[in-house]
Amino acid sequence: MAREGHKYIFVIGGVMSGVGKGIAVSSMGLILNQRGYAVNLVKIDPYLNVDAGTMNPTEHGEVFVLNSGLETDQDMGNYERFLNRDLTSADYMTGGMVYQSVIERERSLGYGGKCVEAIPHVRDEILRRIEAAAEHNGSRISVIEVGGTVGDFQNALFIEAARVLKMQHPDDVTFVMVSYLPVPGTLGEMKTKPTQNAVRQLNAYGVQPDFLIARAKHPLDEKRKEKLALAVSVRADHIISAPDVDSIYEVPLNFEVDKFGDALLETLKLPTERQADFTEWKKFVENTRVTEPEVTIGIVGKYFDTGDFVLSDAYLSVIEAIKFSGAKLAAKPKIEWVNAKDFERGEDVAKLAKYDGIIVPGGFGETGIEGKLAAIRYARENKIPYFGLCYGMQLMTVEYARNVVGLEGAHTVEIDPATPHPIIDVMPDQKDVIAEGNYGGTMRLGVYPAKLAGGTIAREAYGTDAIEERHRHRYEVNPAYVERLTDAGLVFSGTSPDGVLMEIAELPKEKHPFMLGTQFHPELQARPLAPHPLFTAFLAAALLRSKK
Repeated sequence: MAREGHKYIFVIGGVMSGVGKGIAVSSMGLILNQRGYAVNLVKIDPYLNVDAGTMNPTEHGEVFVLNSGLETDQDMGNYERFLNRDLTSADYMTGGMVYQSVIERERSLGYGGKCVEAIPHVRDEILRRIEAAAEHNGSRISVIEVGGTVGDFQNALFIEAARVLKMQHPDDVTFVMVSYLPVPGTLGEMKTKPTQNAVRQLNAYGVQPDFLIARAKHPLDEKRKEKLALAVSVRADHIISAPDVDSIYEVPLNFEVDKFGDALLETLKLPTERQADFTEWKKFVENTRVTEPEVTIGIVGKYFDTGDFVLSDAYLSVIEAIKFSGAKLAAKPKIEWVNAKDFERGEDVAKLAKYDGIIVPGGFGETGIEGKLAAIRYARENKIPYFGLCYGMQLMTVEYARNVVGLEGAHTVEIDPATPHPIIDVMPDQKDVIAEGNYGGTMRLGVYPAKLAGGTIAREAYGTDAIEERHRHRYEVNPAYVERLTDAGLVFSGTSPDGVLMEIAELPKEKHPFMLGTQFHPELQARPLAPHPLFTAFLAAALLRSKK
């Protein structure tokens, strides 16, 4: 049963996918939180994958890892960034999770021999998860994004679950549709008909939206608000204009213009607990608009062959982390994409000289690896600030082993299982699992503690000697080579509490202005109002180079 007095807001898409439901949900969470309410945000992905871990990032976007280790959709990252807090496994569900739970219960006779069907059993499992998320978080309001677009076969059961919850608790459930209003180039006029049809499709499920977020290139005028209101039975003051913006972080401020937060609370029959204060948020947004000083960052990766449109999704958290630290330093990061494979095709690695800083982000596989190693060597030898993330730290260590320690053929066993010097090796407890071909959920996932050595870049950046960071990898620095690497000058400034696992590698400042790699993914915990200290330290070093 739903918690007594708990409120639920369901957000459903209309007309087309990719119109910004996740940003709308994130913004709603922020504006309600600002009014004094504990909010949890839930993402429903209708696909049958149990989690997002095995999905190709160029097709689905980056995999965002929670503290718990659950591999989720990138929208969960936006939720955390806007709310400025960690979310839990209870805040995410997929169709695969739901069906898996139902089938496992059926196999263990949990249904008492009944015929198990989509209605009511699958629907009721969806409701159980929605209510469990509210209970787990101790929140007052749940904002729930139903993935996909109304009319999709995949999300019909999830909308049905929302309808049933509305029937059971009519005063505690409200519906928001995020729909798109196109402006055909040949007409030059904003058209409302597709949205009218989307609302009618939703009506066919037995659901009437209480609010309509009108996504469009330009702000929605009052005339079209009134036209839509009459056509779809949504109050004109409940039609929220959501025009294209330069930054997604402007969206909650635009919602405030239409008094969206007040209208939501009114519909949910809740008082305003406190006046919203967006002072810090506005300052952050203003700092993202600065045009100078400019610092140019080259991201050397491999997900670049399918068109520029995939880049922001494949490396979303990295891009946002750079923005947050740029805003903190009141500097303008300019990101350029460097295809590692270009260096393998003969392009001169010296082209990297124009960058103020170089990042090699996380990834898997051998594609472009020698190009990345060439880029890392160039950054080290030419003292360009370098930041390696997960795979970027592993390759930084391999490059150092090859070209400084002199270990010819040094490599990661992920790429060369027969390497004479396995600098990076698989974790022993995963070898049997991988041998069986089971790659789903087998990595070191989620948050782990680490200790930092004094007098290091990492210790200075964090301002503490104990940290917790999120991981997503199978391979580690091989302990058998740590002594030889450190004797040659590489510093492992962060390790697991027992000292076995190498978490951060760096070069001392007297050798390099900033040469540092992390086995974990610091970008996953960077927030607009709490930038990650390592990204800020990296950008600060890059900024110094830009001024020379």
